[in-house]
Amino acid sequence: MGDITRLLARWTRGDSAALEELTPVVYQELRQLANQYMRRESTDHTLQPTALVHEAYLRLSGVREPKFQNRAHFYGAAARIMRRVLVDHARERRAAKRGADATVASLDEAADCGVDMQSDLVYLNDALDRLAALAPQPARVVELRYFGGLTVDETAAFLDVAPITVKRNWAFARAWLHRALAADT
Repeated sequence: MGDITRLLARWTRGDSAALEELTPVVYQELRQLANQYMRRESTDHTLQPTALVHEAYLRLSGVREPKFQNRAHFYGAAARIMRRVLVDHARERRAAKRGADATVASLDEAADCGVDMQSDLVYLNDALDRLAALAPQPARVVELRYFGGLTVDETAAFLDVAPITVKRNWAFARAWLHRALAADT
């Protein structure tokens, strides 16, 4: 993990060779993250994990002045990008089908939670945006944990808060999103 932080620091300082060294180091973790996302999707989903990783990588590598502080910060950015790729794909697919068979995602599969919350990814994204307008930190916790695959401790380090704060935000956000998604359907 220290290697990732060092490579990110070199890339941030403008060393393009660091990006080339970083790619094979983070690729496997990004691929595992993409696999987790795709397991939550419907079986007829047309986006493959490899395509998701490649799209996220293209967007990450296209950052003009990267300012990634550490591994958690990088994976937080990757999580946000993967979320956007999945939502964009779901919206395009929905538009192509005129609303039929939307993509399914489960928020609670990110952590062993007792609530079974199945929802369309676009609805989840919209609800998460509404939550962010009301309570930015709980929304960011969801993004980092669900879309980023970060642990409670990694999320706490990224946000510079105590792990108990992450757990409280996670519980609040899950409950809020559950209600918001139930109201949307």
